[in-house]
Amino acid sequence: MAGLRLLRPQGLLPNPLTTTRTSVRPTKLGLRAPASQVQQARRISGPYGYTSAKALVFSEYGEPKDVLNLHTHSISPMLPPSSVLLRTLAAPINPADMNTIQGVYAAKPPFSSLIGTEKPSAIPGNEGVFEVVSSSSPTFSKGDWVIPKHTQFGTWRTHALTPADTLIKLDKAGLTPLQAATVAVNPSSAYRMLRDFVSDPTPMREGDWFVQNGANSAVGRAAIQLGRLWGYRSINVVRARPTPEATEALKHELLELGATRVVTDLEFESRAFQAEVADLTSRDSAAADGVRLGLNCVGGKSAQAMTRVLGRGGTLVTYGGMARQPIELPASRLIFKDLRFFGFWLSRWADRNPAAKEQTVHDILSLIREGKLADAPVVEVPWTWGTKAEELRGAVQRTLDGFKSGKGVFVFRDT
Repeated sequence: MAGLRLLRPQGLLPNPLTTTRTSVRPTKLGLRAPASQVQQARRISGPYGYTSAKALVFSEYGEPKDVLNLHTHSISPMLPPSSVLLRTLAAPINPADMNTIQGVYAAKPPFSSLIGTEKPSAIPGNEGVFEVVSSSSPTFSKGDWVIPKHTQFGTWRTHALTPADTLIKLDKAGLTPLQAATVAVNPSSAYRMLRDFVSDPTPMREGDWFVQNGANSAVGRAAIQLGRLWGYRSINVVRARPTPEATEALKHELLELGATRVVTDLEFESRAFQAEVADLTSRDSAAADGVRLGLNCVGGKSAQAMTRVLGRGGTLVTYGGMARQPIELPASRLIFKDLRFFGFWLSRWADRNPAAKEQTVHDILSLIREGKLADAPVVEVPWTWGTKAEELRGAVQRTLDGFKSGKGVFVFRDT
């Protein structure tokens, strides 16, 4: 996700005296709460009708536990023309957000004092869902749900004041805030990669195969389910869990979502499995082209193994590099297998194709309403008006741990 661009919120009352700097103490991620509780909130009002707001900010790069601070500021009730005052309902903690805070992401955020921070700062978070509190634009009404139209929005805050043309209105019927908050990045990535990169001699067809690593991720789970809906078959690679029983339970879970095969990375890299894939596709008349598409978020040996199982003319799309290792290939796979390689950065795609992003979001939400796309596991992190900075910092830092039960998501209540 691209770095943050702070929007100039005309009507903000800068108040650097309310900036808080609290000590760091790790804390456990919050427990999952019923969706009904997610929507229970009140608007904190300051003097003369100003809205009191809080935001996680950072003024220098580093580990979240060291650089994140909770800043309090006020928003004027006098909205500029064509502006919308928003209250945040939910905002995920994505890996790109962490990399942005650490200063290792491709896009660097500008730092600003627009909300009255003592030092120029940035607000992390590029994905989330908001409820309209008030609007000076005819496009939006109080109670509407919206998500950011572009990246670099800064969603880790209780409230935001933004121009109306920076938002996408959602039909909130049949949705929970968690579903709406997590639609724009992971399932959208899976949707576009499955649809956009295979074209020669035809786009992906019913019966075609794709392979992916990181299959237990939110992107991977979405790809499995979309593939099932569109008639694709999938080979899904996961890391082995601490016990064989846990590994088998994960495999079963992904098979229930619609995966065709699920293997561990060690199984996938073995010559025996590569031979099995070749035999499987050679016996299937509908898979005469072999495995046509690979989705790579790991790199290194895992990506190399994916190129071994891709069929002639296959396509490898890289959208992550969790192993932080290069993809090294023998020339024969380029010459004799005629493989194609692409990179996919959702932030750049979305900013270049806003209409397509909006349509993708609406398509995915329709599938969710119809019960055709299951929610990815999440770990809710409650954020109330009284939540301390160290609690939020600890929750963010814990997302860097190893195996997790789900994606961390800030859930805003009583703000």
